[in-house]
Amino acid sequence: MRGPGREKKLYFPVIMRLTFLRPMLRTDNIKATIDFYTGTLGFILEEYNEGWGWASLHKDDVWIMLARPDEHEEFKGPAFTGSLYFTTDDVDRVWHQVKDKAKVCYEPESFEWGMKEFAIYDNNGYLLQFGQPTTAD
Repeated sequence: MRGPGREKKLYFPVIMRLTFLRPMLRTDNIKATIDFYTGTLGFILEEYNEGWGWASLHKDDVWIMLARPDEHEEFKGPAFTGSLYFTTDDVDRVWHQVKDKAKVCYEPESFEWGMKEFAIYDNNGYLLQFGQPTTAD
């Protein structure tokens, strides 16, 4: 929190400017994952390279990449301890579009932190949360 009497502390020298975060999800079935994100969530396939085992998709300002596991890592299936959180302008509409097309983690609920959200799993088991602010900032 910033304010009077609080100084911004840097624990390491800033040596770069970050411009974008694009998650890369590992999957052993890229085609089925492309189908899930394009067919269920409305993403657009921007690029797919079967030889590399790689794809790039986007919807509005959100981008993700998909990749087949490579020889540099042992792959025992998707293993992501967090979630991908999508902010939307109409969480109820998104819910009605996806609720019958994916495994549901939890249904729409309004939370005390000012968000209405729900969560589903993609075809690999990655947790996808969708939220919309319920109060003005």
